[in-house]
Amino acid sequence: MLTLAVFSLLLHFAIQASSPLDQVFHYIDEHQDDYVQRLKEWIAIQSESGNPTKREDVIRMMQVVGEMIKHLGGTVELTDVGNEEFADGKIIPLPPVVLGELGKDPNKTTVGIYGHVDVQPAKIEDGWSTDPYLLTEKDGNLYGRGSSDDKGPVLAWLHAIEAFQALNQELPVNLKFIFEGMEESGSKGLDELLKEKNETFLSNIDYIVISDSAWLSKKPALTYGTRGLCYFLVEVQCANQDLHSGLYGGTVHEAMTDLIALLDSLVNSTGYILIPGIDSDVMPLTDEERVLYEGIEFNLEAFKRTLDITELLHKTKEDVLLHRWRFPSLSIHGIEGAFSGPGAKTVIPAKVTGKFSIRLVPNMDPDKLSSQVTTYLHGVFAARGSPNRLRVALEYGSKAWVTNFTDKQYDAGRRAIRKVFGTEADLIREGGTIPVARTLQHTTQKSVMMLPIGGADDGIHSQNEKLSRNSYINGTKLLAAYIAEISQF
Repeated sequence: MLTLAVFSLLLHFAIQASSPLDQVFHYIDEHQDDYVQRLKEWIAIQSESGNPTKREDVIRMMQVVGEMIKHLGGTVELTDVGNEEFADGKIIPLPPVVLGELGKDPNKTTVGIYGHVDVQPAKIEDGWSTDPYLLTEKDGNLYGRGSSDDKGPVLAWLHAIEAFQALNQELPVNLKFIFEGMEESGSKGLDELLKEKNETFLSNIDYIVISDSAWLSKKPALTYGTRGLCYFLVEVQCANQDLHSGLYGGTVHEAMTDLIALLDSLVNSTGYILIPGIDSDVMPLTDEERVLYEGIEFNLEAFKRTLDITELLHKTKEDVLLHRWRFPSLSIHGIEGAFSGPGAKTVIPAKVTGKFSIRLVPNMDPDKLSSQVTTYLHGVFAARGSPNRLRVALEYGSKAWVTNFTDKQYDAGRRAIRKVFGTEADLIREGGTIPVARTLQHTTQKSVMMLPIGGADDGIHSQNEKLSRNSYINGTKLLAAYIAEISQF
C-alpha cells in the first residue's frame, strides 16, 4: 500500500511530466477557492453604471481592475473619457477605460481582450433569494450581480494569465486589455476612444476576443454574430393636462386610444412586422446557412418549460433560432404617462409615450429604419383623422454585427473547446446587441470572436444572476487553452 508521502511524490512527478497546458489546468483546479474569493470581492463593489449615486463605486472597480493587471506585470492607463450630463443638469465624470498591456514581443501574436465590470442595478427586494452584492455559493452556483455578466469572465482571463506566470511559463502571446465601466449604460465615450487609439494602442493587435455572452445550452459555443437595436418613442398629446373621464370622456380625441392603435399597427399576432419595406435589406437565407442551425443543441420543450409557456411563435428548433438571431423582431416595452398603479383612477392622460424596439440584422441601417418607421406611423395616424399631436423619435440605434467564423481565430477557439470539454463547439449568434463587437471589428479591421463561458440559465440582467463554479473554473481553463492555441498563428 502506498504511503501518503509516496503518493504525493508520484503525483508531483506526474504533474511535472504532463504538458505545460495540463499543468496550467491543474494549477487552476488547485486555486479555484482563491478565484471564488476574488470574485466575491469584486461582486461586493456595487458598480451600477446607470446609477449616478454609485459612480464612485464604478470608478473604484476600474481602479481594482487596473491594479490587478499591474500585479500581473502589465502596464495600465486609466483613460479619461469625459463627463456625463443628466437631464437635471448634473455633470459627473464617466468612469475611466482601462487600457492595459502585457508583453511586447514582436515575434508573438498580440490578442486584444475586451470586457466590462459595470453591472445592472440589483436590490434584494427585487426578488433576489440572496443579497445580490454578497456572492453566495449554493448548489454549485455562484450567485451575485455581475457574476456572469461580466465580472466572472473578466476575472477568468486574469486568472488564466496568473496561472501561466505562477508556473514560470512564458506567456505565449502579447495581450492588450480594453475594460470599461459603462457597457450597461451605452458605453459612453468608448467608441470615440477606440477610434482615437486605432493608430496607436490598437494598431498592432492581431485578434480581438470578447467573453461577454453566453452558451445557448449546456454545450460550449462560439458566437459569431449579434443583432442590432433601434429604440423608438412614439408620443401622442391631446390636451395640456390630464382630464376627468366623467367630464371629458366622449368629447375629446383621447391620446391613449390613438397610441394603442399605433402600437397595435406595428406587429401582428404571429410576430410579423407590419412596417412596409422593413425586410428589404435582410439578406435572403440560403440553404447552406440554414444547415448550420440543424446541428445546434437546443431543446424546444426545455426552453418552453423555462419560460413557463405552452407555445412559441414558431414550431421547429431551426425557425425559433432563426427568428431569435437571424431575422428582425419588434417588441413593445411600455407606455409612459398612463395610469399603472393599483386601484382605480378615472383619468384621461394628456400625453402618453409608447416605447418599442426593433432588433436589426446585418445590412439593416438604423437611419433608414427610422425613416421607414416614422413615415409608416404618421400614415397610420393620418388615416385615423385624429387632431392630436404626434411625435416619433429614434432614441438610439446600433447596427448588427456578424463575422467570418471560418478564420484562424475561430479555429483556435474550436480547438480550445475540444481541449477542455472534449466536444465540438456550437456556432451561434446572439439575439441581443453588443455594439462594441461591431465597433472593434469596424475600427480595427481585425478578427473579432466571442468566446463565452457563461451558461444559458445564468439570469443575466435578472434576479438571482449566477455563474456556476464549474463554468467559472473550466471557463478559466478554456481561456488559457485559447491563449495557447491562438499563439500558433
